[in-house]
Amino acid sequence: MKPVKPFILKYWSQIVLIFILLLGAYLRLYMIRNYMTFLGDEGRDVLIVMHMIVNHKFTLLGPTASVGGFFLGPIYYYFMLPFLWAFKLDPVGPAVMVALFGIATIYLVYKTGTDFFNKLAGLIAASIYAASPLVIAYSRSSWNPNIVPFFSLCLLYYLWKLVVKPGKYDAIIIGIALGIGIQLHYLFLFLFVVVGVWYLLQIRRIHFFRTVIKTIVGFIIGFLPFLAFEVRHGFPNTKSIIQFLLAGKDTGFSWAQYFPTISDVIFRIFARLLYRIPEEPLWNNYPHWYVLVLVILTKATIYVPVLLFILITGLSFKKVRTKIAKSWVSTIDRVTGHSGYSIEAIFLLLVWFFTVILLFGLYRKAIYDYYFGIVFWLPFLFLGFTLSRLWIGSVGKVMTVILWGALLFFNWQGRPFVFPPNNQLSQIQTIARVALERTDGKPFNFALITEGNSDHAYRYFFEIWGRAPVTIEPAGADPDRKTVTNQLIVICETMNCKPLGNSLWEVAGFGRADIVGSWDVPFVKIYKLVHYKGT
Repeated sequence: MKPVKPFILKYWSQIVLIFILLLGAYLRLYMIRNYMTFLGDEGRDVLIVMHMIVNHKFTLLGPTASVGGFFLGPIYYYFMLPFLWAFKLDPVGPAVMVALFGIATIYLVYKTGTDFFNKLAGLIAASIYAASPLVIAYSRSSWNPNIVPFFSLCLLYYLWKLVVKPGKYDAIIIGIALGIGIQLHYLFLFLFVVVGVWYLLQIRRIHFFRTVIKTIVGFIIGFLPFLAFEVRHGFPNTKSIIQFLLAGKDTGFSWAQYFPTISDVIFRIFARLLYRIPEEPLWNNYPHWYVLVLVILTKATIYVPVLLFILITGLSFKKVRTKIAKSWVSTIDRVTGHSGYSIEAIFLLLVWFFTVILLFGLYRKAIYDYYFGIVFWLPFLFLGFTLSRLWIGSVGKVMTVILWGALLFFNWQGRPFVFPPNNQLSQIQTIARVALERTDGKPFNFALITEGNSDHAYRYFFEIWGRAPVTIEPAGADPDRKTVTNQLIVICETMNCKPLGNSLWEVAGFGRADIVGSWDVPFVKIYKLVHYKGT
């Protein structure tokens, strides 16, 4: 029997990685039903996928983009499909799918950090990524942008592999990642530019034209479901995207906004993901010293690795090294740790970082945290590299462990279970059941009065229970008003809600009405309306 100590020493990195993955799985899957988001967008998605499963109504069109007036591709629906089916139409199934993608991304962060730098850098990056509250928040609910980090990191890894360890299918995988990513969120367009810049910079090493052809083939494979729709209908969404980029009011260069936007984006990518620093408008709610420390840590985490990367990249050129005194070069090599990393990886990270940041400067609308999905993993790789460079001598090892452990502990304090669960899924289900009970088993029309939500989440439960509300059609399509039933159920999510005379189509289309009942349910009020009979 082999002694335990040599076994642990031999497989220490695998043991630590397993622990990290288990931690990441716990933080993403524990009580996921209670904490997951389930509102209108999520209800819309499961409605569409449910019809694919039950009625075999498959689609080639995805959800609408938040800006630009165009649709995304349907690939996310097909990722959801097996999980919604396996969970018997329970909406928690797709949320579990996103969590599994999140766990896979943790492993990919480790793999990338290890191959780019060393095992220690990979473990540091993966562990902090696994515990980052913002990353966790976007790994516990079903939403198409939430799996962007996995595909963007796949893209990064294979761009590096294409140059350093070229394989037969690397360029095809790059194309597939682009084809899938652009269907998940339109900001994946930024990464098309990254790929183009990288190909041009590596033109002598990658058999350029062959690589481009393979990438296009891969893109067609990944983009195929949406491409079929575009070809069939004359590329309407492609035209809308081009118009959005070239002529839209949401993009374009502006001196007044460009550099402030870049500065804000760089800071937030590191501050929000690594140090869970609150949004700037909330800083007054925290002690001044607390915010100051986090700001200093954030800026150090930005500037130190970026400057190191630039220095290392510059020294990789022979002409630069020959112009610097040998003593200086040797000193710099010792400080940066001249071995244990890939020059190509560092150069690629710089290209990715600066390209994406400069493109963000052209975006004129509000930039939300989930927009950073294309770089979610980047600050963790930067930090992993920086801390792994400290691992020199006993003092450096102690400092690395202290900084690593402190950041893990700090982020652990922000785990989602510290706060009470939102229970949105069960609340929507309960509200829908109460509303349905008030219909007395008869056909009904349905309306939701809200400030920003949509009624899809409620409609989903109505439909899977076999009691879908009748949708009121316009007079032109329904001159005999056969789609208007004898009762209208209204759910109010707003204060001081007045359903009578409301301009919402589902209410106005029902016609003049009387309220015959109202019920208070937690967070909403339910009204039952019937047609006005006069006095």
